[in-house]
Formats: sequence, structure tokens, C-alpha cells
Amino acid sequence: MSKKTAKQLAPFLVLITVAIAALFVPSLPHYEDKAGAYQSADIAWMIVATALVFLMTPGLAFFYGGMVHRKNVISTMIKSVVAAGIVSILWVVVGYSLCFGDSIGGFIGNPMTHLFFKGVNSGAPWSLAPTIPLTLFALFQLMFAIITPGLVVGAVAERIRFTAYILFIALFSLLVYAPIAHWTWHPEGFLFKMGALDFAGGTVVHISAGCAALAGALVLKRRKSHIEQREIPPANIPYVLIGTGLLWFGWFGFNAGSAMGANALSVSAFATTNTAAAGAGLSWMFFDVIRGKKPSVLGFCIGAVVGLVAITPAAGFVAIPQSIFIGVIAAIISNLAVYYKSKSTLDDTLDVFPCHGLGGIVGMLMTGIFATKSVNGGGADGLFYGNAAFFMTQVKALLIVISYSFVVSFLIFKFIDFILPLRVSTEEEEVGLDASQHDEKYGRTPQYA
Repeated sequence: MSKKTAKQLAPFLVLITVAIAALFVPSLPHYEDKAGAYQSADIAWMIVATALVFLMTPGLAFFYGGMVHRKNVISTMIKSVVAAGIVSILWVVVGYSLCFGDSIGGFIGNPMTHLFFKGVNSGAPWSLAPTIPLTLFALFQLMFAIITPGLVVGAVAERIRFTAYILFIALFSLLVYAPIAHWTWHPEGFLFKMGALDFAGGTVVHISAGCAALAGALVLKRRKSHIEQREIPPANIPYVLIGTGLLWFGWFGFNAGSAMGANALSVSAFATTNTAAAGAGLSWMFFDVIRGKKPSVLGFCIGAVVGLVAITPAAGFVAIPQSIFIGVIAAIISNLAVYYKSKSTLDDTLDVFPCHGLGGIVGMLMTGIFATKSVNGGGADGLFYGNAAFFMTQVKALLIVISYSFVVSFLIFKFIDFILPLRVSTEEEEVGLDASQHDEKYGRTPQYA
């Protein structure tokens, strides 16, 4: 068997092995709620919230797919969507255990705790979500794990091989996402015990993905079009608008669902999410205008997503008025970062680090400033309310996550490049990844030139 044939067979053989192993996992009865802790309203809302967060993945595919060159639309979209398949299987096998299994020193979950979802159906509810079944909590968390590697796609679009990206999704999920999720959201995680607050994924999702995106862009180096400074027109701006709408809609589940129930906190998080997105979309667009540009669809859409990113860690800890400030400031910072990045040699195709990485950093810092116990008694008062110590805790947490995510992601990309070709050839890049990687084409070829 040739080396090429072995590489082609490997993904399928791994999947078949997992499928066969799953046959031997014993089936256990559902957990009996003898104490009557489950609340039907909470269960209903969390099922809806889980579905809303899932909707963000195709939303992200439209958002990214609309911004790349026409010859790379399909390849960009599938790299986000395929994460739903890979991460879902990984999550059931070992991912959930690594994130929320019995803590090993506050750094990682025991992979054997819920191997192949063992005991999830029959286990008592999660300690921080006592009114919903453990299975529902696990599925809600799965949706976060799915979208995180999908975010990285935008930085490496138009030049990374599909097979290499599939391997990246698996390694990133196990080696970067799982540890950071455990540190931050498990009651025994060391960042959790340190007092760091991340309501819905500022560190776990956006900073980790943003830093991985930066690492990927550095390892893959620049596209030929970027070196030649060719302007690449967006393939389909209406796709970007559709993607933004789906992301905004799904983000209500992302943030409000993180309250883990149909309660007042979920309403507050819902409101701060919408307000920050609105403020950021307008801020980006108006800031462009004062810099001599025309108000654009792309500007508003990108700004709104930055606002959603920035409010994510803060959504359940800050009041609604302050969420306007968070959105407006985050959009200005990311807008300037995108401008200065465009003057550099860094080829982050769709500005993932300036938008998601910096957006998450701003959100964590703003949580450290504007968090208040009047919104969430389980949180903390921030710097704005006289608690400088909590602000410094947020700074420490984000520095730890930035360092870990960037270094490990950089090593993952380097490892993949060592065992597989990470980047497509110059010829494949010129033809476009839709044709060279998938033998498919976006849209129809015009009949007449």
C-alpha cells in the first residue's frame, strides 16, 4: 500500500473503528429525577438555545463564504460546516470528558469519566445547571466546541488543504479547546477557582480561536494574491448579510442560553447581546465614514459580529447600558487593528485575529471593568465599581489563554505540515480550492463571455 493510499484510508478507518467500538458501550437507563429538580421551562429553553447555537455554524459559513474569492466559496464554507461532524463524534467519544469530566489537577478532565458518553444519560445534572438533564447540558456545550475551530477557517482560507484542516479540527479540539474549557468552566478548573469570569466563551471560544488563527496565518504564510497586492472582490455580499443575520440570531442562544435556564439572567444576557451588536455595527460603519469611506454592508456586518464577540464573556455579568459602550469600543479597536494589519505582511485572510481574537480580549477586559453583582450575584464587581483585584484576575486569565492557545496551535499547524502537506500547491491556489480540493464550483459558468 502506497503512502498516499494509507493517508486516504486513515480518516475512514478511524471512523469505522469508533463506530464498532461504540457497539460495546452498555446502554443505561435515564437518570431518575426523584427530587423533582428538572424544570420543564428550563429544558424547553435550553433545547431551543442549543439549536440556536448550532445555527451559528452554517451562519459562519455564509459569513466567511461571502467574503472570499468566488473560486474559494465552497471550500471555505465546508471547512466550517464539517466541524459539526468531526467535533460531534469526538465530543461523544472523549471531548466532553476532557472538558467536564472529573478534574485532574484543575487542568483537564479525566477522559475515562464519560468515555463514549458513558453515564451522561444516566448521570445526575451538572452542578451549575441543576434543572436540566446532563445530556442536554452536554449537547449545549457541544455546540460551542463545534463553532470554535470553524472560526479559525477565515484566517487560513484560500490556501489550506481540506484534509489538513480536518486534522487541525481534531487536534485543536482535544489539545486547545478542551483544556481551556476545563480551566474556565469546570468548578475545579484553575481559572474558575482563580475567580476569572467568562460567561459564554470570550476566552474559551474567541481568544482561543483568534490566537489559533494568528498561528495558522503565520505558519501558512502569504497567498500569492496577497504578495502581489491584488484586490480580491467578495464573492457574494448578500451571503455575508445572511450569515450575519444567522449569527446574530444564533448568538441569543449562545449567550442567553449560558444562563442555563429560562430565568431573569437569560433575559439580561439576551438584551446585552442585542445591544452590543447594534452599537458595534453602527460604530464600525460610522467610524469608516469619518475616515473617508462610504457606509458599507460589509462594515456594518463585521462590526456587529465584533460586538457579539466582545459581549460574549460579559453578557451575564454587565448591565444593558454598559453593553453599548462595550460594543462601540470593541468595533473601533478591531477596525483600527484591521487597518494596520492591512499595512503589514500578515495574511489573515478574513481578519479573524483582529475581530475574534481582539474582540474576545476587549470583552474579557470589559468584563473586568463593568461586571456587577447587581446583575449576577454569582459574579463579581469590576474595576468601574472599585474592584481592581478582579480586573487583574481577568488580565491574568486572558494572558494565560493567549499564550497557551497561540503556542499549542502553532505547534499543531507545524506538526500537520510535517506529516501532511498543509498548504495547496501554487497551481491549486491559482485554480481555486473549490475545484482543486472538492471538484465543485460555486455558481454557474456564464454561457457567454
